[in-house]
Amino acid sequence: MKKLSIPTIAISMPLAVLATVILMFINEASYRDSTTAATKIEEGQQSRGAINTLLQHMLDAETGQRGYLLTGDAQYLDPYINATQSIPQDFGRMRQLYAPYPDQLIPFSLLAQHAASKLAELALTVRMRKDGKEDAWKFVLTTNVGKEHMDAIREQAAKLAAISVEKMALGQHQIEKTLQLSRIGVGLMALAGLLAFYMYLLQTKALLASGKREQESLQRERDLLETQVRERTATLADLATHLQNVREDERGHLARELHDELGALLTAAKLDVARIKARLAGSSPEVTERLEHMTTTLNSGIALKRRIVEDLRPSSLSHLGLVASLEILAREFEERSGLTIHTDLESVELGGSAQLTVYRLVQESLTNMGKYAEARQAVISLHNFDSTVSIEVKDDGRGFKTDSIGTTSHGLRGMRHRVEAAGGRLTVTSSLGNGTQIHAVLPKNGLNMN
Repeated sequence: MKKLSIPTIAISMPLAVLATVILMFINEASYRDSTTAATKIEEGQQSRGAINTLLQHMLDAETGQRGYLLTGDAQYLDPYINATQSIPQDFGRMRQLYAPYPDQLIPFSLLAQHAASKLAELALTVRMRKDGKEDAWKFVLTTNVGKEHMDAIREQAAKLAAISVEKMALGQHQIEKTLQLSRIGVGLMALAGLLAFYMYLLQTKALLASGKREQESLQRERDLLETQVRERTATLADLATHLQNVREDERGHLARELHDELGALLTAAKLDVARIKARLAGSSPEVTERLEHMTTTLNSGIALKRRIVEDLRPSSLSHLGLVASLEILAREFEERSGLTIHTDLESVELGGSAQLTVYRLVQESLTNMGKYAEARQAVISLHNFDSTVSIEVKDDGRGFKTDSIGTTSHGLRGMRHRVEAAGGRLTVTSSLGNGTQIHAVLPKNGLNMN
């Protein structure tokens, strides 16, 4: 054994040093490439964001101009003025982004030229409207100059956006190459480690005590890794819950914005149409018919806004309670899908977050039912017990194999996570031809998802 120890050490030590040097080289190269790729991706994202902001401001300017020209109301100039003041700043940011890349300055310059022409055309018509030159600004509107400029702006913006997408794709490709290189480095390091470990075993055959200590050390490492895995799993669960909460918050914020801002705009437009209709009473039947059509269209928009707001954040939960909200949800789904839905709902005592959990569970179940179940009727049950609440959604559809649920079945996974995050338990029972039953049990004092 002593004769073998010296040659083994002489081989294993240079091998370990070589593997370390190779791994350090690979890590350094991967770091540089990843940094460069991340910079490209960030620049691409900034470029796309700047382009989208510019296009939005151009559209705001054109919308404000058209509103002022058609109504003569100066308040319609607010978005136009704000947009025209922001557009030079947009071009300033874009100029900084494209300055290091001469090949991108040509489409950027064309975009700036067409934008300047479009702004000049908008300013001209607004000035004519203010000066009372009705025929002049109407003539400008009948020409295709503004449309040609906007089409050119969109074309150049699309070219710049394509360049940004290509830059981001190159960055992603470079990151993929970096990951491949890292995998190769890890593989080489693993092979070198295995070889060194084999040589180490040859040296330690006669050292049983040392081997025992090594096993204990490995066991400690294994226990540490298991602890880290449990901690990481708990962290991922907390992150998923946080993302779910953020999503609900964003849906609530969007619902409020749609209700307050879009609702006000649609209502104002409806009132404007009503005033115009009153002033033009007795005019030509064609004008009356068009005004009636505009009123009907605005009413449809208001109804669509209300339905979207309710889908995003059901106001009935806070105003009417869980049972009434589920009744409304079942009735509306029944009207849309043609299914027959029976409800057996008891009054329950749950906090706002737990009520939202139950509501989203039923909503997602009905959505999946409408997409996949091909059912004729369904039953929604809500029962109150001493310390728990039971919710069940059952249909007579075609069912599915529960053991064949793929990784892309985010609906069921999202329901399960939401229920478990609230301290409950979700059970899905289904088989081909026998329908599906989704059953959840929630504690009354469960975790709140704020």
